[in-house]
Amino acid sequence: MTSPDVQPAPATGVRTDPVGTFVPSTVPTHWYNLAADLPEPAPPALHPGTREPIGPQDLAPLFPMALIAQEVSTERYVEIPQTVREMYALWRPSPLVRALRLERALGTPAKIFYKYEGVSPAGSHKPNTAVAQAYYNAIEGITKLTTETGAGQWGASLSMACALVGIQCEVWQVRASFDAKPYRRMQMETYGGVCHPSPSDLTEAGRAMLAADPDTTGSLGMAISEAVEVAAQDPHAHYALGSVLNHVLLHQSVIGVEALAQLDEIGEQADVVFGCAGGGSNLAGLSFPFIGRNLRDGTTTQVVACEPAACPSLTQGEYRYDHGDVAGLTPLLKMHTLGKDFVPPPIHAGGLRYHGMAPMVSHALELGLLSAIAVEQQEAFAAGIEFARAEGIIPAPESTHAVAGALARARAATTDETIVIGLSGNGVLDLPAYHDYL
Repeated sequence: MTSPDVQPAPATGVRTDPVGTFVPSTVPTHWYNLAADLPEPAPPALHPGTREPIGPQDLAPLFPMALIAQEVSTERYVEIPQTVREMYALWRPSPLVRALRLERALGTPAKIFYKYEGVSPAGSHKPNTAVAQAYYNAIEGITKLTTETGAGQWGASLSMACALVGIQCEVWQVRASFDAKPYRRMQMETYGGVCHPSPSDLTEAGRAMLAADPDTTGSLGMAISEAVEVAAQDPHAHYALGSVLNHVLLHQSVIGVEALAQLDEIGEQADVVFGCAGGGSNLAGLSFPFIGRNLRDGTTTQVVACEPAACPSLTQGEYRYDHGDVAGLTPLLKMHTLGKDFVPPPIHAGGLRYHGMAPMVSHALELGLLSAIAVEQQEAFAAGIEFARAEGIIPAPESTHAVAGALARARAATTDETIVIGLSGNGVLDLPAYHDYL
């Protein structure tokens, strides 16, 4: 398949202003799929009962056929439906910003750019896949989506997406975040979503978890079990996952497709890309188009996954098959995992509290296509505050992990290398976490 028009605009369509913002003039027409360029394919997902590779019929109770096809696709470029592109146009293209003030504050010779996804209506990168999943489910006649959420960005994004296409949304939010972040729940409810703390007494899985530990702070693995259970029992409902799976990473590739085009338009090439990593969607969305160019064209952009030291699946997890949820309802995925029963401490970066990593990200790490570091919470918040005081944007706690990795690199730089940060969301609903740090 020949390359489609994924370069958003000619140089004349770029706006350059004193704060260093570069904005292409169009939304990408295609998602990019790293599976097409991998030197060896990622291991398949396995049926939890037979341990044989799963087929479309195994996934049909939870996902529409279009998403199932994307999950196993090896096409390099997948066309974005026009309706989805129109929804993307509410906030896309997102800006790529030259962090001139941060560079001066650090006294670094490096050039620092950040790709800012906090401009979306929900405040993070999550709507990139939420609107796509809601669209594909709606055209298949599904009237309700269930899901899990950690910090709440995904739950808010899916609630927004369901409102845009006219279907219902029911969310199970990790208990620690449900209690600590009430404004996320209010955001979901404003969009029309329904939000429950997880584990809850509404599902068989939730009741079993509460019986085992009535005081549990919850985990994404627990919340996934509850959302999957409810979807599987309702013929009019499907389940939507906010990270990990291949089709989610595919949708998020609009971030990196745009970033590559924006850098090309100003004659820059990234030497290193930093992205925060929990389940892997933000990291993959930003970095996979760069990795693909490395594999096809011989470029040498480094990719660094920045995960929380409290939940270090890439740096300390085992690479093996494991369930994506606690109850064992999901397929077995070959990934870096801390074990499905791992319950991370209630760190502020709730969106990164997942026991496993996306199989495609895990596979890329095994192939040496990216590297990973673990960032302590205190270091992450310190970096977030330093960034906010230089650039004016308060990063989401998840994003501060990528910022911390990039700041360390910039401080050590001796040349004018180009650093790109994935600023996956804003922290305006996470200010209590910053207050606790301060």
